[in-house]
Formats: sequence, C-alpha cells, structure tokens
Amino acid sequence: MLEYQVFNTLTDNVRPDCLHGKYHNHLFCKVGTMVFLCNGNPVTVRPGDFLIWQGSKSLSNISYSKDFDADILLVSTPLLSKLNPEKSWASIGYHYLKTNPVLHLDLEEMKVIMTDFKQLRNRRIRVQNQFFGEEVADEMLKVLIYDIWNIYSREIVKTDIADAKSRHLLFFLMIVQEYCPEQRDVAWYAKKMGITPKYLTEISKDITGRPAGDWIDTFAAYGLRKLLSDNRLTLADIIKRLHFSTHPVFTRYVKRILHTTPSAFQLANQMRCQ
Repeated sequence: MLEYQVFNTLTDNVRPDCLHGKYHNHLFCKVGTMVFLCNGNPVTVRPGDFLIWQGSKSLSNISYSKDFDADILLVSTPLLSKLNPEKSWASIGYHYLKTNPVLHLDLEEMKVIMTDFKQLRNRRIRVQNQFFGEEVADEMLKVLIYDIWNIYSREIVKTDIADAKSRHLLFFLMIVQEYCPEQRDVAWYAKKMGITPKYLTEISKDITGRPAGDWIDTFAAYGLRKLLSDNRLTLADIIKRLHFSTHPVFTRYVKRILHTTPSAFQLANQMRCQ
C-alpha cells in the first residue's frame, strides 16, 4: 500500500468512500456538497470546507451532489504519525475531530490549501522524471500537513471544549510543556490542576492512549536534549537547574529517558557539530 496519495474527485473520477477505511482522508471541497452521518448526526460539507475523516466507522450514509469537486489527500496511519508536527496537538486534535470533522476555511486559508494541493499533485506527477522528485514531493506533503495543522490548531484554541476531560487534558499538556523537565512528577501536575494523579492518568489514557507519565517523559526528553546540547552549560549547571540531588541520580534519569548517559550524549553532540 502506498503511504499517501492525492486525488481530485472529477479529474480522477473517485469518491472518498471508495477508499473507505484504508487511509486517513483529508478533503477540501471546492464545488458542490457532500452529506453524511457522523456519530449519528447529519453533516454537510460545502465549498470552502475542509474535512478530516478518521477511520472507517465514523462516517456513514455518504452522498454527493452531481457537481461535487474536491481535492483529497490520503495518508496512511504510520506516515501520518511521523508527520504530526507536535504529538500533544495530534492527540488533542484527534479527540477534537471525532466530534468536529468539518472546518470552514477563510479566504486566505483556502488559497493556502488549494496551492498546497496543486503543488503536491504536480510534484507527484513529475516524480519519475526528476532525480530527487520523490524527495521534493515528500517535502510538499509535509508543507500541506503542517498548513492543515496550523489551521486546526488555531480553531482548537478558539473552541470552548465542552467536556471536562478534554479541558483537563489540554491544560495538562500546556503546563507540561511549560514546566518540564524541571517538574517530572504526575502528582505535581495533578496538584496544580486541582485533580488527583489517578484521575489525570485516566483521562490521559482515555483520550490519548498514553498515561500522563508518558507525556511527561516525552517533554522531558525534548528538554534534556536541549539542555545537554547547550555548550554553555556544564553537567553541574543542569543538575542544579533541574533540582537533582546527586550526579548519579541525574545520570540514571537521563539513561531512562534518552537511553544514554549525559556525558555520552554531550560527546556525541560535540562530534556532530565538528
């Protein structure tokens, strides 16, 4: 199976339901309408709407107007996971899209998405005729995915997330990015949020499939790499900044998170920079 494909409903004579369940569908409607049921609720896609269709079970009773014209990007789950620009946003976005699959774009956003689709489609056509054609096409795919996430991330921030679990998760991921790796304990974040550590772990697993501690480790890894790559900081500086009691305790923590020692990481980083 190809990792991603680009279609136009009219040019390629395809409909998104023909690829039901095989990919994550990203659809930009240019002309006509598409009607379907999402979790039992009727939804209409109109010109200027962008639809992200996740999985094979969320949409049903799909129909189209005769003049329906849309650009479609199909991306396999493994590739989409690699391309997600920010993992916490991806998890929040997944939860958001389950109940809000359609977003209406403004004129500027429409221009961006239409340009991205056109350039990606043209590059895919020319892949066989260029030495680095496939690499260029892959970069264009990244541009389109990032532009989609840029649009949806602004919408998620503006949206008043209705259920308490989603609000708690969003707040948790925001403060983890702010305070990690200085703060590394689930209980610390739960106390700051006014909930129990058990409940924080439960909502994290329910929505993202990962316990809260995993998210803390993810952002800790990013923070550690940044600190250990800073040539202005000694290990003693980092240990003091992160409030570790001793050098061995810090080393054990780094080995668990980065699977290497602090000294080995710094040495490898110095060699890469030479």
